[in-house]
Amino acid sequence: MMEKVSIGWQKQRNKLNIQGEIEKAISEITGEQIDLIASGRTDAGVHSLGQTANFHTNSNIPIEKFALAINSKLKLSIRIKKAEEVDERFHSRYSVKSKKYRYTINNQETASAIFRNIEYHFPVKLDIQKMKIAAKFFEGEHDFKAFKASGTSSKSSIRIIYKAEVISDNGRIYIELTGNGFLYNMVRIIAGTLLDVGIGKINPEDIKSILESKERKRAGKTLPAQGLCLVEVMY
Repeated sequence: MMEKVSIGWQKQRNKLNIQGEIEKAISEITGEQIDLIASGRTDAGVHSLGQTANFHTNSNIPIEKFALAINSKLKLSIRIKKAEEVDERFHSRYSVKSKKYRYTINNQETASAIFRNIEYHFPVKLDIQKMKIAAKFFEGEHDFKAFKASGTSSKSSIRIIYKAEVISDNGRIYIELTGNGFLYNMVRIIAGTLLDVGIGKINPEDIKSILESKERKRAGKTLPAQGLCLVEVMY
């Protein structure tokens, strides 16, 4: 399990990326060529507190020392939180039961200098209660075609949202979604749609018809990447 800042996950030649940095670090301490398999990709600008990845190794390094050893080779923007041995059949992506994402909106009048890269600042006061009501319409199994970005490679846009919450705390609004899977930009589009509910542009009850329409143009805009964080991957 690891946490990271806003560098893209997937390995790309001549570009800073999480996968490549961690593979390089593990190779340095094990002397092996490592192929790291993550629970899923995160795009540049998106953060993670609980990304999970697995790899195979013949190293004799004690498992309890692995995280510390890898961190000693990594940039400070990437941290391994925990390492553990798993069954040979475990796969970080295909063994996933659910994921939890959080989108953070700073709803205060003034933006934060310190947190500017991990939240989206929106100074217009939002109606939290209406956003809470609207969020519940996303729960359950739905076709989320209206909430996916164009060019999404997924064959099916049907997903299950187990829990959708809008939490207000000290001037910040947290949109938390737990589901069995998410389409490209789906969380950011849902967050943008709930923001439109908060300003009165969309009624909470309209979420149902937007889902049924399967029309992207009826949902809200895609909010910026920096406000999104992968919180936890459940197996």
